[in-house]
Amino acid sequence: MKSTISKRSFQAIYRFLDKFNPIQGDCGALCGAACCLCSTDSGPDTPASPSDENADHSMGLYLLPGEEQLFDGTEDWISWGSLQAEDYEFPESWHGRVPFFQCTTAPFCPREKRPLQCRTFPLAPHLDEDGILYVIYHADPLPYRCPLIEDRIPLDPDFIKATWTCWAHLIADPLIRDLVELDSAIREEEGYPVEILWPLP
Repeated sequence: MKSTISKRSFQAIYRFLDKFNPIQGDCGALCGAACCLCSTDSGPDTPASPSDENADHSMGLYLLPGEEQLFDGTEDWISWGSLQAEDYEFPESWHGRVPFFQCTTAPFCPREKRPLQCRTFPLAPHLDEDGILYVIYHADPLPYRCPLIEDRIPLDPDFIKATWTCWAHLIADPLIRDLVELDSAIREEEGYPVEILWPLP
């Protein structure tokens, strides 16, 4: 799959998001870094193990199309694998292998290297039936408890707006837009809550 977003643009998005956090301080202190640790633990609600037959766990993160440009594959804190797009609930426009990794040093991963799924959590992009982009609380089931979501701890408004700005840029890529459209449709079909945080209706 070929992304239309350049390595330089992904780097700029990373740098931009580095300026913002969901709350003041480290939100991982609230939950014992549950989402970081979960990237190394197995669980029933997660994809089967990636292609690496030596992988010990089934949890991990996949990268957005083009995001793999920011990694060289030799990172000593990552166990790399891949997922066959056609075998999982990815958009029909996605073909071939999707880079998938597991953090082997959580919760002590290099913060400046964390992928977009980590940087924008606990928010998610959502496209309504008119194609309008919103950011919402991550609504899909999680294999851990996130206090930011469940306790509705107020998030930094600048973080919310920055997340929307980045996703507005990212969905200019057709593959990423297809992913957001699919996730949004599944969310609606499954009846998951869609709590809009920005832009406010």
